[in-house]
Amino acid sequence: MMFIGSSVSAQEFEYIGAKKCKICHNKPAKGAQYKVWLNNKHAKAMESLKGAEKNDPKCIKCHSTVGHVDAKLVLTLTKEEGVSCESCHGPGSKYKPNSIMKSREKSMAKGLILPTEKVCKKCHNEESPHYKGFNYEEYVKMIAHDNPLTK
Repeated sequence: MMFIGSSVSAQEFEYIGAKKCKICHNKPAKGAQYKVWLNNKHAKAMESLKGAEKNDPKCIKCHSTVGHVDAKLVLTLTKEEGVSCESCHGPGSKYKPNSIMKSREKSMAKGLILPTEKVCKKCHNEESPHYKGFNYEEYVKMIAHDNPLTK
């Protein structure tokens, strides 16, 4: 699997789950990205599925990070996390160390993805029976979770 916006193959890296990201990305001084994610629809994506949808691969592939990745690459990621950090930013097993995350170049070499509209449209598209259009410029503002220390 190749993530758009990255020249690094996702097959080289494993999925660690949002709780591992929380360790560093929950501090208010750094933007509290975990809290922003936890309080938006991506974190609750699995809860929006009803009945048989909760086990339908066609639904899970976009409502949970687990639903669109190779199960052999899942370390501590769970289906219940919904659309977690790694759906947009790539599997974090290699870029999670603080020594790597301090450098955008090193992070990207270790699998970090800077999401683009194409990444979002892997799920926000006409394949969804609930699709009502997707305005990237508008919606990306709703999930913004920048680190003020990197500006």
